[in-house]
Amino acid sequence: MNLLAPAYRRARIIIAAFCGIVLTVAGPIGTAAAQAPFPNRPIRVLVTIPPGGAPDISARLLAQHLGETLNWSMVIENRPGANGNIAAEQVAKSPPDGYTLLLHADSGITINPHVYGKLPFDPLKDLLPVASVATNQFMLSLNPQVPVTTFQEFIEYARKTSPPLPYASGGNGSQHQLMMEMLKQRAKIDLLHVPFRGAAPATQATVAGDTKVLFSGSASAALIQAGQLRAVATSGKKRAPRFPDLPTIGEFYPGFAVDIWLGLFAPAGTPEPIVTKLRTEIHKLLSDATFATKLNVSGSLEPLVLSPMEFSKLIQDDYEKYGQIVRQLGIKIN
Repeated sequence: MNLLAPAYRRARIIIAAFCGIVLTVAGPIGTAAAQAPFPNRPIRVLVTIPPGGAPDISARLLAQHLGETLNWSMVIENRPGANGNIAAEQVAKSPPDGYTLLLHADSGITINPHVYGKLPFDPLKDLLPVASVATNQFMLSLNPQVPVTTFQEFIEYARKTSPPLPYASGGNGSQHQLMMEMLKQRAKIDLLHVPFRGAAPATQATVAGDTKVLFSGSASAALIQAGQLRAVATSGKKRAPRFPDLPTIGEFYPGFAVDIWLGLFAPAGTPEPIVTKLRTEIHKLLSDATFATKLNVSGSLEPLVLSPMEFSKLIQDDYEKYGQIVRQLGIKIN
């Protein structure tokens, strides 16, 4: 008879019970560690243009104020090129964990798929809309040396000028180019296209006189007020609040209306709780009157707060609208 057997069995029971407790405690601890609150490290926000344009301005303001109010760390990276496709592809192919985001203008999502023969990613499928951010409109802006002061005078001057006036854009197939080509068709004028890598260098070229006209974005408001550019019309459905005396192009050519929007995107497959948290905090910030004022003063931008359904519908509607325009104009980039 083994006198040690009962004691051995009691020891095994105690050890098993202890291990059970350890496993029970360790399980939730491991799960909690794997599900640390988002965000717990810096968020990279890629911007598709050089510093100075509307996406860059809005991204930096968001990063600054979310850092101040929530202690979030957001790093802005400017990745210009190919009308935003370089930055967009990088985000689309990043891990869907919420730590790599894209601040993009509408053109990159709704125009690029139509003008580029083949993209290595699908903006509508590989990028997930997180939050609408801001809206504004373009201004038809001239170098002050162009001897006109009104939209009607510009159209007449452009008709008579030979060789054609050079116009700047943010790149081949950019929204700037599409709009100017639309205007050329409606007004029956000829202009020479000079593409740049982004709106900021296109604006600088027009200020310098290397080009004579462009559809400039929100970042040009200060240049217009300083007299370095002369705006003669705006592109939106209604007059711009910051420039109420400027007519819309639609007042002369009914149906001509282009409003711009900016949005935040994540890689497809990003978990919904992360997307919801990002959207909630960003829209909360956009609804703050003080932040809205800074957005307007810095870049003539208006906050755009849309529900996920409204934002998705806006994207789809613009995708179809620009697809029709691109086909009509025959613009294609291989």
